[in-house]
Amino acid sequence: MMSPQTQSFSKHARVRARRSAVQALYQWHMTQIPIIDVITEFENERTELKKADKEYFRDLLQGTAQQTMVLDDQLGPLLDRPVKELDPVERAVLHIGLYELLFRSELPWRVVINESVELAKMFGAEQSYKFINSVLDRAAHVIRSDEITRAP
Repeated sequence: MMSPQTQSFSKHARVRARRSAVQALYQWHMTQIPIIDVITEFENERTELKKADKEYFRDLLQGTAQQTMVLDDQLGPLLDRPVKELDPVERAVLHIGLYELLFRSELPWRVVINESVELAKMFGAEQSYKFINSVLDRAAHVIRSDEITRAP
């Protein structure tokens, strides 16, 4: 359930929150410092969150950090290599997308995939968006099969 504060944010504020979340997750994966310290740094020392949905940013980071094992277990069968061998940016984008598919059911599955593809285009290697699209599409067909079969 979203709080009234979260509902009042624009689509663009959510996009900014996801962008910052990719950067923060990348930092967390690379440094292994506590996720709360990464969140605090972004909220207090960085300008990226100025027009972002900060509550959603925190939810994405805390949720993906807490659910890393669940997310990696979901990813494993969808990959052609071990999760640990993923590019850190791709891993961050996939974690956010999977987290939203699994735990943010108010977001349509197509929105989750589209937003993840845009993040991959922005931060990933040149063709990584195709990989992200393929993995999350397969994940969505498992996680959101009821929603997908009802789609027009």
